[in-house]
Amino acid sequence: MQWLMISIGGALGSMARFAAVGWLTPMLKYRFPIGTFIVNVVGSFLIGVAYVLLVEKAVLPAEWRLFFITGILGGFTTFSAFSLEMLQMWQEGHVLISIAYATSSVVLGLLMAYVGMHFVQKFF
Repeated sequence: MQWLMISIGGALGSMARFAAVGWLTPMLKYRFPIGTFIVNVVGSFLIGVAYVLLVEKAVLPAEWRLFFITGILGGFTTFSAFSLEMLQMWQEGHVLISIAYATSSVVLGLLMAYVGMHFVQKFF
C-alpha cells in the first residue's frame, strides 16, 4: 500500500510540475528558468507546511505523509526534500554540516551534470 500511495502521489506531483513549468515559462518569457524556480520555491514552502501538519501535528494518519511529502512533493520537486533536510540539520545544531550539504549538493550536482553531458557528447 505504501508503494501505491507514493506512486500515485509521485505521478500527480510530476504532472503538476510539468503543467506549472509549461504554463509559467512561456507566460513570463524570461531567459531565467522561472517556471522551475517558482516550482522549487513553492515546493519548499509546501514541504514545510506538510511536515508540520503531517509529521509534527499528525492531523492525518502517517500513511498520508508518504502520499503528500514523498509522493506529491517528491514528484513536484526534489528540491523541496533537499530544503527540508538542510533545514532540519540546521535546526538540530548541525549548521556546518547543513552548509556543507547545501554547497556540495549544488556544486557536485552541477559538476556531475557537466560530466554526464560532456561524456555523452564526446563518446556518442
